[in-house]
Amino acid sequence: MSVTGGHAPPAEAVRAAVETGQERLRALLPGLSDDGVREPSELPGWSRAQVLSHLEGVALALARQARYALRGELTEPYDGGRPARAAAIEAGAVRDAAALGHAVRAALAEASAAWAAVGPADWSRPVKYRDGELRAALLSWWRELEIHTADARIGHGPRDWPRELCHHLLEHLAPRAPKDLRLVLTATDDAFARHYGADGAPVVTVSGPLTDLAAWPAGRTPHRPLDCRRSGNAAPLPELLDWP
Repeated sequence: MSVTGGHAPPAEAVRAAVETGQERLRALLPGLSDDGVREPSELPGWSRAQVLSHLEGVALALARQARYALRGELTEPYDGGRPARAAAIEAGAVRDAAALGHAVRAALAEASAAWAAVGPADWSRPVKYRDGELRAALLSWWRELEIHTADARIGHGPRDWPRELCHHLLEHLAPRAPKDLRLVLTATDDAFARHYGADGAPVVTVSGPLTDLAAWPAGRTPHRPLDCRRSGNAAPLPELLDWP
């Protein structure tokens, strides 16, 4: 798959964006109610409490990667792996709004402290998370933070995603593009255009506002319908491949 228009934000800029996202989430948490956290989230099959419990867990798991990396050690993000992660989400989701909000704020405080301790020379340190580097773990937390804040339906949705995040998502999620098409994405409100797929394959063009273009491969509902064309005619959006 060829991709044009790649965008890789510097780690220091990502850290600043993460802190902004964490502050935003902190400010939104007091609006939670006991009845409200039981309502469905934007994530099918998940309540808002489950999404927020997951955010708490992933904040701590990726902060843990940073803490261990700075000591020159490797550790799994979650003790007990994915089964333990799933169990923690369910256990955390039964809390009332006040307890849930307190737990999420505590996790965000730990995340802020852990990522603030990373120096400019540390971003290439290895981590156990996906057998990658510390910078990749930070990018993962940025995606999780922004996407699941939107999923929680507490006042910040995909249409509010920052431009830099949208560019990053459209690069990171490039593997979801169909292999048998030449997919052309064009933003109507941003100097963004990107091609996915092989030359000579049938061309499908998708255009719309940048935030809506990013929401689509992220598996979230665009705020406004995207315009999809095949051979110049209106067409349904193509099926996407699995999340990378």
